Amino acid sequence: MDLWELFILAVGLSMDAFAVSICKGLSVKKVTVKEAGTAGVYFGGFQALMPLLGYVLGVSFQEIISSIDHWIAFILLSIIGFQMIRESKGEENVNSSFGMKEMIPLAVATSIDALAVGVTFAFLQVEIIPAVCMIGCVTLLFSAAGIWIGNVFGTRYKARAEIMGGVILIVIGLKILLEHLNIF
Repeated sequence: MDLWELFILAVGLSMDAFAVSICKGLSVKKVTVKEAGTAGVYFGGFQALMPLLGYVLGVSFQEIISSIDHWIAFILLSIIGFQMIRESKGEENVNSSFGMKEMIPLAVATSIDALAVGVTFAFLQVEIIPAVCMIGCVTLLFSAAGIWIGNVFGTRYKARAEIMGGVILIVIGLKILLEHLNIF
């Protein structure tokens, strides 16, 4: 996976956190740099941690399922992508607190898909440290921006962001499958 593909994947993964950040931005009267930074650190940190954990799990089972790893990557990314698209139609109520008690569950919930991506990284033999750094940094920036955007523009773009993230993950999964089958 080259740098450009990794960046696009990171953008796709960050869309859940971006959408939740927009909702968090809606919940506060006036956004501060501290609030935007807090959201960025929580979401970016968990978005980097989860693929690392998934990678460790994937490496543990790589020898057992290496003959079907491309199918696993395609199926996991497609399921995650379709789930993001399906969830884009739901309503989310997010409170205005940026405390650990409120942020950790949100950060975990928005990064579960990154755990599955980490498993696929193991099968694709992706260099994990640059990958998790890219995913974490992109998510940090998108989340911090989402706080500001939510505060200014409202819920107008939340659903579109989740749909775009879902489509990106599905396309990447399809590309992995087609490349492995020598079709692409």
